[in-house]
Amino acid sequence: MPHSKEQLHTFAELLKQGELVVFPTETVYGLGASAWNPRAVQKIFEVKGRPSDNPLIVHISNVDMVKEFTPSVSARAKLLMQKFWPGPLTLVFNKRPEVPDIVTAGMNTVALRMPNHPTALALIQLSGPLVAPSANKSGRPSPTRPEHIYADYQRKLPVIDGGICDIGIESTVLDLTVNPPVILRPGNITASDIYEACGFTPTDGSDTKAEAPKSPGMKYTHYAPKAKVRWFSTGELSAVDEPALVLCHTSEPKMPPAATGLFWRGDYPGFARELYDTFRKADRDGFDLILVEEFEPEQLAGNERLLSLVNRISKAAGPGS
Repeated sequence: MPHSKEQLHTFAELLKQGELVVFPTETVYGLGASAWNPRAVQKIFEVKGRPSDNPLIVHISNVDMVKEFTPSVSARAKLLMQKFWPGPLTLVFNKRPEVPDIVTAGMNTVALRMPNHPTALALIQLSGPLVAPSANKSGRPSPTRPEHIYADYQRKLPVIDGGICDIGIESTVLDLTVNPPVILRPGNITASDIYEACGFTPTDGSDTKAEAPKSPGMKYTHYAPKAKVRWFSTGELSAVDEPALVLCHTSEPKMPPAATGLFWRGDYPGFARELYDTFRKADRDGFDLILVEEFEPEQLAGNERLLSLVNRISKAAGPGS
């Protein structure tokens, strides 16, 4: 929902004073702090319970802000920004030494993104660049609606209500400090999108078990509800004898008596948009088990954007899922 300029000025002043503000983007809600205020950034780690070796993404509102954080911008980077910003693409650059180490987890790289959301852009224009991880408690499903934030923090944080996020899955993260560039986290912008727009194909490093990850979402279990998340094939449903929330995307198989089914029938954008809300509803409704229908190789080959959905579900399920 739209906010007046006066309201956004109030939120921007809180950020300038070192406070945290939750704001909407097209992907998920972000927990914002001034990127140039290490004490404010430290509050993010404390409030979220986030590990300090998990780097943060800096959100900007115009391309001129990029040079504040990196000493050089390649022609390839400029083309990517021209084609995909504002939008759900985060770019990893070599950082300037003055960028606070707490933002980058002490590494010599920094991740930058320009969100495609009018409220986010207007806020950043007023406040200056913001670090903004997803505004959930660490490890929990990312918030895609204001009520998710209220559930995690009991209204203890100022929240800019932007309604339901359009995409519902975090941004693609592309590392430009290596050649060829590497996708560290899949998202709504795919390797094929990048090739079609820019003429090169990045490699996939999203499953890398990095000791010092350059991107959020690489090292720890993420996006997880309290319920156990497990992949299943439809042939396994008949053996389910405990209460389970079953998420299906191709058909509507017969549910065993103890299970409740939710069906998307090929609506993969809708599935992605509602994934975290569904995880949270499962917890609210008392389910201990969430079963997610496996994707067939031919489905993944025919729809590259499904990789980001599979990535988030697998992260929620944890190792060995």
